[in-house]
Amino acid sequence: MRVEVDADRCQGHTLCALAAPDVFELDDIDGHSSVPDQSIVGQFASAVRMAAATCPERAIRIEE
Repeated sequence: MRVEVDADRCQGHTLCALAAPDVFELDDIDGHSSVPDQSIVGQFASAVRMAAATCPERAIRIEE
């Protein structure tokens, strides 16, 4: 599984980091999210799916 955050869509709601804190990294200034390691292992897969489902901007893309 690969995951990425569309920087143009992300508004810094930080819900993704609440759902998957080991995957998403937040910018200290505006709270925008990024994924330092885009290859997600199985143990984080369900949390990443939850993060994508709760993102109000639909900024998280998952590739299985």
